[in-house]
Amino acid sequence: MISNIGYSIAAAGFLVLLLLLFTVRSSGLVKKLLLFAVFTNLLWALQYNRWLIPEPTVHQYLTFDSLKQFSWILFLSAALYNQFTSLPKILAQKTTLLAGALPIAAVLILWFTPLPLHWIYLIHTLVALILLLLLEILLRQSGEQRWAFKPLVLYLGAVSVFDFVTYANATMVTYLDVNYIAAKGYIYALMTPFLLIAVRRMEHWGIKIFISREIVLHSTLLTVAGIYLFVMAMVGYVIKYLGGSWDTSIQIVLIALSMVLLIALFLSSNIRNKLKVFISKNFFANEFDYREQWIELTNALATGDDSLQDVYRTALKGLANAVKYDKGLLCKVNKSHYDIVASLHVPEPDHLHDEVIQRAIKYCQHKPWLIDLHEFLIKPENYYGMEMDLQLVDECEYQFILPIYKENELWGISVLFSDTAVVRQLNWELRDYLNAVLAQVSNYVLHYEAAKIVAENAQFAAFNRMSAFVVHDLKNVMAQVDLILCNAQQHKHNPEFIEDTFETLEYTQARMQKMLKQLTDKQLITEQTQQAVDLSTILNTVINKKCATLQPFPQLTIATTQAVAANAEKLSNVFYHLISNAQQATPDDGSVVISVADAQTPQMVQIDIVDSGQGMAPEFIDNRLFKPFDTTKGNAGMGIGAYDAKQYIEEIGGKLTVKSQENLGSTFTLLLPIYST
Repeated sequence: MISNIGYSIAAAGFLVLLLLLFTVRSSGLVKKLLLFAVFTNLLWALQYNRWLIPEPTVHQYLTFDSLKQFSWILFLSAALYNQFTSLPKILAQKTTLLAGALPIAAVLILWFTPLPLHWIYLIHTLVALILLLLLEILLRQSGEQRWAFKPLVLYLGAVSVFDFVTYANATMVTYLDVNYIAAKGYIYALMTPFLLIAVRRMEHWGIKIFISREIVLHSTLLTVAGIYLFVMAMVGYVIKYLGGSWDTSIQIVLIALSMVLLIALFLSSNIRNKLKVFISKNFFANEFDYREQWIELTNALATGDDSLQDVYRTALKGLANAVKYDKGLLCKVNKSHYDIVASLHVPEPDHLHDEVIQRAIKYCQHKPWLIDLHEFLIKPENYYGMEMDLQLVDECEYQFILPIYKENELWGISVLFSDTAVVRQLNWELRDYLNAVLAQVSNYVLHYEAAKIVAENAQFAAFNRMSAFVVHDLKNVMAQVDLILCNAQQHKHNPEFIEDTFETLEYTQARMQKMLKQLTDKQLITEQTQQAVDLSTILNTVINKKCATLQPFPQLTIATTQAVAANAEKLSNVFYHLISNAQQATPDDGSVVISVADAQTPQMVQIDIVDSGQGMAPEFIDNRLFKPFDTTKGNAGMGIGAYDAKQYIEEIGGKLTVKSQENLGSTFTLLLPIYST
């Protein structure tokens, strides 16, 4: 009785696998070899079932065992040499000839010679060892396909080890132990799922088993119902075994409850849907190859589009290609209306389609839900709150409406549909897949829009920066004009003053023309010309002409005549800013001393501007001194002089550093590169 159950379960498993193999569309040799192997396993399990054959014999058992072993040797030999093209080639392999000869010899010896059975047991022991050896070789040479072969190795390895133990024991005691035979059916029954998994993984040989999800769902429901009825029967049996009895009323109540539960199980759409999703997620391959689809989508989005319209169209193509549809719209929501920013083979929406889009937008603004209009026609309860007339949807050719969100606000929707025969249903897998695709596409679109805004802001910032420098230069020009006007009354009859005034006006005109060009071209004019600049001339000009009206008057000490590599006009502005700032920070009875000497750093000249003014705090130097548009002069300053000076000095390869103590003064140190021809 016990052994019959094990062999029956094993036979049922082999029968299911055999039927599944018949569903494989491929008709290659690998399918035929698998069918032969599974069929021999099925015959082996049936021949020892006492419900079918009341008195099985040892000869019968050993014969079918030999047939089963031969079928697997044949399959493994073909797998080792990847010879699934011709049966004669497989049979001609040395492995097939040597290993396959043993089970055939066992059958011939069993039926046609008077040799004792323990010789047959020894041959079966050797066959089990050979199968284990073939499995070990197959696993070692499988390489990247090891994942596909592991379940097959587990199945054949486990049953071969058990066969080895069984026949090795039979060889020693000269008879087959009935306990081993009884347990063998259960061993095969327990290992059959590994064989099913192994067959599922043989896609590289063209073996693709298809099982309808509906069939699995209904068979699962029937299995659950069977388990339930079995439990109820076992409860009744236990009560009866313990000497109790079922009261008729209790039986009626339990039967009624059983029927209600079973009807609820079969009719509840919620339970059926959850069970169907669970089965699909855990027992079926995905509809999409996510790795390939993700790479394809990434490559489609990485096309380097130049304009926003190209980005929108690329995003729409990526969404459409993800579900293999050929038509669609990408609509961007702008408060009370929407704009079509991209389209694929779709005309301008008419009144009917416009109404569908408007209502879908209204629905998606309150609920982040993917819409399948085909599903809405059948199950409108899945879209609770969507105010859309069924007749309107029935006349509309759209199918999928996919919302795109930006910071929890509806950015827009994508409309997808197709005239081809491929029409997808929005099940759980497609929802998960489309949500992942939407996340990627929305990031692509929103990132590009944000980058465009940043680029525009950068253009405005550059223009503002340019304007600030122009204003700063204009203030310097105005200071020179003010200086001329202040001295005009006193020196207007002095020919040298008149000559110097014209020279200053020429410089002022050049500066004004440069500023006008900057405003016209909307960009800064960079000073690229490097020339030999005499620091003595530059500093004397700045001190005597630009800084002469401020106190204290700067004192200049020059210890080197080395020329530096810079632009004279730009360097003059730097010196003017630093010296005038030192004068403004120092009381009239203080001092501003400027010294020029060779620096300790090779090929550098050092200029120190030292004042005895109010000084600066370390925090101010670190955080504010060279920060643009940060000034301590109120409306009188722009806050870019120190920033501009530092930027230019570093641009020509120099260095500007500051040392200062509050109420003790400051020292600005400039290192400038020596000019070399």
